[in-house]
Amino acid sequence: MATADTMYQTVLRESARHVTLDLRAVSFFDSAAIHAVVRLAQQFPGGLTVLPSRQVRRVLEISGLGEQDWLAPA
Repeated sequence: MATADTMYQTVLRESARHVTLDLRAVSFFDSAAIHAVVRLAQQFPGGLTVLPSRQVRRVLEISGLGEQDWLAPA
């Protein structure tokens, strides 16, 4: 929760068409982080890629987001 908004704001400061979030080292992913990623997917339609850790992937699957185009395959 403490870093989700920072992640979101940092990405928005960059002028890019495609964003890759490397979350492979993330061990805790809460609803604030989910919300930030969903907002980024809306900001970068077709231009977001999320590289999840096992824990991040599990949280996204539980929340119903496991099949999103922006989620990199395992």
